[in-house]
Amino acid sequence: MPTATATPTPKAVIHQRYGAKAVYRVDEVREAVDGVCPGLALPQSTRCVYRCQLDIPGVLSVSTPGTFVRKKDAEQAAAQIAIEKLGIQPTSNIPNTPEEAWEELISRISYFFTDENFPTSSHPLVGHLSVTLRRTGDFLGKIPISAIIACDVKVHTLCKIIDPKAEFDPLLVLSMIYNAAKQSPGVSVSNRNFWIQSQRPYSPEAVDLALQCWSGISDPIRVEAVLIPCAMEDGPKMVSLNISENEHYMGDIALKLSATDPSHVLVSRTVDKASSEMRFYFPAPDVQFVSDLSKQLVDDRENRNMNCIINKRASYISGQTIYGDAVLANVGYTRRDTELQTDHVNLCTYYRILLRKLPDGIYKISKDSILVAELPCVYARTSWKGPSPRDLLCSFCRLQRLSEPYFAANRVSASCNVLGSAVGSEEMGSAKATAGNQCANDGRIAKENPDMFKCSVKIYSKKRDLLLEYSTDYSWSKETDAIQNSALKVLIWFNRYFKQLNTPVEKLYLPKSTDGFTIYPNIFLQEFAMCLSVYGKTSGGDSRTCSAVGYFSMDTSYQQLESSAFLTDIDGQDSGVFPSHGSLACISYSVHLFMKDSRKRYLLEVNNEFEFEIGAGAVRNQLESCATQLSVNQSACFVDQLSDRDLSLAAACELSLDLSKICRDSCVLEFSVKVLQVTEPLEDRMEKALFNPPLSKQRVEFAVRHINQLHATTLVDFGCGSGSLLDSLLEHPTTLEKIVGVDISRKGLTRAAKSLHQKLSKKLLLQTSVPTAVLYHGSVTDFDSRLYGFDIGTCLEE
Repeated sequence: MPTATATPTPKAVIHQRYGAKAVYRVDEVREAVDGVCPGLALPQSTRCVYRCQLDIPGVLSVSTPGTFVRKKDAEQAAAQIAIEKLGIQPTSNIPNTPEEAWEELISRISYFFTDENFPTSSHPLVGHLSVTLRRTGDFLGKIPISAIIACDVKVHTLCKIIDPKAEFDPLLVLSMIYNAAKQSPGVSVSNRNFWIQSQRPYSPEAVDLALQCWSGISDPIRVEAVLIPCAMEDGPKMVSLNISENEHYMGDIALKLSATDPSHVLVSRTVDKASSEMRFYFPAPDVQFVSDLSKQLVDDRENRNMNCIINKRASYISGQTIYGDAVLANVGYTRRDTELQTDHVNLCTYYRILLRKLPDGIYKISKDSILVAELPCVYARTSWKGPSPRDLLCSFCRLQRLSEPYFAANRVSASCNVLGSAVGSEEMGSAKATAGNQCANDGRIAKENPDMFKCSVKIYSKKRDLLLEYSTDYSWSKETDAIQNSALKVLIWFNRYFKQLNTPVEKLYLPKSTDGFTIYPNIFLQEFAMCLSVYGKTSGGDSRTCSAVGYFSMDTSYQQLESSAFLTDIDGQDSGVFPSHGSLACISYSVHLFMKDSRKRYLLEVNNEFEFEIGAGAVRNQLESCATQLSVNQSACFVDQLSDRDLSLAAACELSLDLSKICRDSCVLEFSVKVLQVTEPLEDRMEKALFNPPLSKQRVEFAVRHINQLHATTLVDFGCGSGSLLDSLLEHPTTLEKIVGVDISRKGLTRAAKSLHQKLSKKLLLQTSVPTAVLYHGSVTDFDSRLYGFDIGTCLEE
């Protein structure tokens, strides 16, 4: 299937030509914002912009003539100027057809094994070759074909162009590279293993250059890794890799996997952070002749013989098909350093990678509170900490190999439920929101609720098949609030689904929209098939029923935990300040795992400053119950059941090895909590809870009513602050022709000027006769002749 030609960016062109010699220096400067705000007699604000200088020693030095809002734009502009001055003609380096990709794959493999290019380059393969050139005998100069898979991104790209299935199957990539190597000039491969080498002996100069990359370390390097058995009933376990100076690092991995030799060890793409070298290593299947591998792949797929040896857990994490037992290790060569890069991987690392793939996993990790934090049911800009719901949903879709979520935020003017930034936890309605919906009294509603927003969300598979959509009858005064609240509702739905895998699918996938959600079962089950195979299994021969078994199993029998915590060891005097519904509580806490049999205690998690909103579902029920029973500076302890063993392992860090075999029934969690500070609910949240409509809206309606009764044409608002009243008056039809704001705060006036300027710039959309708004810096207690003769004056609390 032909692919579109991709033109490299200017920076990529410069890097291809000059590499690390090209140095970018970005300077930050301040410049005045274009345009002025009407009537503001204050210095205008400035903004931060960037300019860039590109130096290529011995070649040229260029600077951007203008400035840019983003650093990367300034760098790209400097690179483009350099390209034009040097007369470089950028061309696409990605083939258009599978045939072209195949020819380039052959050429690239041949390029790796030339004296003048490979040993002297910064390519990670030079690290693999430097090890093999220290060998003697038959293995001198031989490297595993999988080393090319691990080190060269372009080889992966070419293989995907040849066959898109290569993106998900390392075994298919191995077969392609092997067959291409057989046609590559100067390259030799065996028909009985997966070694690759140059046909010509390396020159002494090339060998010396390669050996210079060796640091001379004589002692073996010990690296901790995790073995993931193929059999689901066997749990992961720690293994130690001992990497010798004269052996390829895949040699010890081959021993752990019982592979024939290091060339029979395959590698996945990087796992977790892209900057790390953490990968899955797994054995290649035994074949009598390597050339038969492609034919065996086709035959086994047709007969479905290879399904029995697929490692479901490793495949789910990596997004590729992993066969047999697998070792998760962080070891490899990079362009940043010629020496072997290693880092330890323990069971905590493994369980945290699994946790990140859950809907609330990234939120828990970002809060550094795996055992306490829960995904809140409420989004409020003033109290939300960490990644936004929209970012969390996008990350979840990427980790599940889905397309980016589609958000459609529309301005509405129909009768609807109006919410502010702090939406309640009630379930949203089921009617779909569209910008064109109108009611019988749409004219009056549009005047009362201007610029309201709804947002619908659609989740697509990688092939752009719709699997879930969400819409709501509720609207918000800000577009970003509509997007964030809708994203949060979708996250909550996914979170509920992952915790109820033992629920029959008939109850989860109704044929028509419910609670605003419409699920498309066939596509949904297809996309989450690997997920279900890891977290659940079929029961009683019914493939349509999921049960919660496996790792990160969610046992719903523990969901109905008693919400009231029984406190012990209460310490500290009663300050009289208690957390209440809607307030922000700041606490410190620690969590220990207590073993009933051995009477041992293990510290799992500690947090010296953790803030959450009471009543938002942001923490486990027992902890919130504890916090609401304490006043500021009081502390207490309580005991809770171990509802999820694997969350404890994700939090345990170095203790995960000792705790990997614990039984849930023999352990409890001991919590120690202290209330540090309580911040009372903000006024707007209190108003929405106690007044309908909110007081701020009632004040504006009161002012509009009296302005029209008095037929006032001029108005001055004393203590206008950020201009909320003036801003609201522009949205209502009044008799006013001139409005003025006065405030002692220059910062507040600046915010008011920006808001009013934006509104007046869209005057055609407003139902107002006010041409401009004027703002003065002053006080209600000081006489100002400019304010003489106004029809009406206001002084309202915001």
